[in-house]
Amino acid sequence: MEDTHTTVAEGSLILASASPRRRELLDRCGVPFTVVVAAVDERVASNEAPADYVLRLAHAKAAAVHHRHPDSFVIGADTTVVVADRILGKPSDADQARDMLKQLSGRCHEVMSAVALFKPDGRRLERLSITQVEFGLLPEAWIDGYVATGQGLDKAGAYGIQNDAGLWISRLSGSYTGVVGLPLFETSALLREVGLTPV
Repeated sequence: MEDTHTTVAEGSLILASASPRRRELLDRCGVPFTVVVAAVDERVASNEAPADYVLRLAHAKAAAVHHRHPDSFVIGADTTVVVADRILGKPSDADQARDMLKQLSGRCHEVMSAVALFKPDGRRLERLSITQVEFGLLPEAWIDGYVATGQGLDKAGAYGIQNDAGLWISRLSGSYTGVVGLPLFETSALLREVGLTPV
């Protein structure tokens, strides 16, 4: 299951993501799939609302792969962290990761995960998951140690709930898998809607 040179059968399912976490989650839906990586510009547009941003990126990833494999079903997904209406994407370096974690310390934030599914006929379906997540107060020494491990450098908001950062989450209301990167309730609903899994 990899990249752009993979042979894709007509009518099959493709995951437009390089994320191993999304791959593991989609595998739980029980539908065979291929991975084809989509490279898209993840910069936030001027005055773009967080929900619009995450849906746009999910669509862009799916559209880029569907353009190359128009006879397949293609899933694109994106996840972002939102605190005080500000989008926290992937940190560019350790200093930015540290700053993001300090912003999240001791407060509640939202994690938005969007899923877009393109059908072979070109129609697209979408779902948006919004989860409330609250961190306890993060000691500076812990933040420094966590950033040094590199665990959060490739993740929105500079943390992964499935790794050591999960030890500091005091409350979660919504989709755990959405915070990981692919909300399974919404994803499985889309797969059922297009007939890839039984109702």
